[in-house]
Amino acid sequence: MSLFHAYDIRGVFERELTTDLAYRIGRLLPSLLKARRVLVGRDARHSSPALRDALCRGLIEAGADVDDMGLATTPMVYCFTARDGYEASVQITASHNPPEYNGFKISTAGARPVGRDTGLADLERLVALPLPAPAARLGQIKIVEKRHDFVDFLRPWMSDLSGLRLAVDCSDGMASLVAHDLFGAGVIYLNDKPDGAFPHHSPNVLDPSSYVRLAEVVRRERLDAGVIFDGDADRVAFLDETGAFIQPDYIIPIIARRFLRAEPGATVLHDIRTSRGVIEALQADGAKTVMWKVGHAFAKVKLRETGAVCGGELAGHYYFRDFFCCDSGELAALVVLAELVAARMRGITFSQLIAPIKCYANSGEINFTVQRKDDAIAAVRRALLAEAKPRAEYDFDGVRLDFPDWWISLRASNTEPYLRLVLEAATPARLAERRATVERLLAPFL
Repeated sequence: MSLFHAYDIRGVFERELTTDLAYRIGRLLPSLLKARRVLVGRDARHSSPALRDALCRGLIEAGADVDDMGLATTPMVYCFTARDGYEASVQITASHNPPEYNGFKISTAGARPVGRDTGLADLERLVALPLPAPAARLGQIKIVEKRHDFVDFLRPWMSDLSGLRLAVDCSDGMASLVAHDLFGAGVIYLNDKPDGAFPHHSPNVLDPSSYVRLAEVVRRERLDAGVIFDGDADRVAFLDETGAFIQPDYIIPIIARRFLRAEPGATVLHDIRTSRGVIEALQADGAKTVMWKVGHAFAKVKLRETGAVCGGELAGHYYFRDFFCCDSGELAALVVLAELVAARMRGITFSQLIAPIKCYANSGEINFTVQRKDDAIAAVRRALLAEAKPRAEYDFDGVRLDFPDWWISLRASNTEPYLRLVLEAATPARLAERRATVERLLAPFL
């Protein structure tokens, strides 16, 4: 599978992603993105410094001036790309992937994402060709410190959490840089020192093994909530007061309520895998809902197009118009915890806050290693449409078919070699029956 995905570059260091490739990318980006000033940040993976050095050498030889942030969360890079007027930025990270991986998340002016359709396909083609001559004027590099500025930027969203009993797991990742400043001293912190080997658990917040210890702490200490960030802090997930994991799309209405109070009837974005309970909750709160493709490179563009105040995904990405239409795990956590504080003052627990949204039986995302993904999607679609007419069909990211008492989303992953399935139904029995049918339809392609 190519290193160049729909919305980033990612692969195993030295086997797929080499320092030579990083250098070549650096040589090409300034002309491709018409950028003279480039912001660079990195996560704590052991390969990040070498990739940073090679990338920056290429950028400088291409004539770009580089500001090196050093260790940074991915949202920090987005924030200052837009706020400080950089023409491009690169965050060196593999996000939630295991430690042997690394990659690049590239943005252009305004923190607009560079995806396959907006530059990555061209970059993939160009890196295989001879490089142009170095620029006549070499660029300069300087070290910049942005962490305190980032905390200050988020300060208006910070609230008094002293009445909330809380644990925060930084997953040995970049959230460690700012968590104490954002959430205060009265919090139980876990794995809050950056370590790119991720010694304590996977940096993937959707991996059940990653939040085992956090759940134990929440239950043992009788806390109100647990918060867990992924490796680069662009995603966040939550545990309720029982230590139960909250499916990330159920959080979207909780976040949206803050913005809908200030802007009734505003647009809220969600992805094609989103629970019907989430959509109904948003609409009950007066939101205009827009469904779109999975992935930050698509969501950020759609947020700008629609003027949506916020949005979210099943994977735990949450987007904000007030955050330059980008995703931020840190900002999402601040908004959710403020809503939880208000709920606890009314005697409502986290699980009670989520219960009206979690009103259908949901499979979560199920992954299949499938040959001929497009054929598999088409075969399932044909068979289901032969059974019954859906009340709605969406075909812009795989397929979603909405029937009266259940729905299905089936799509090819943009970053991994999987076919991803989500099912939801009115009852657990109906969910089990529909899942068995779909898996039977997929069997010839496995």
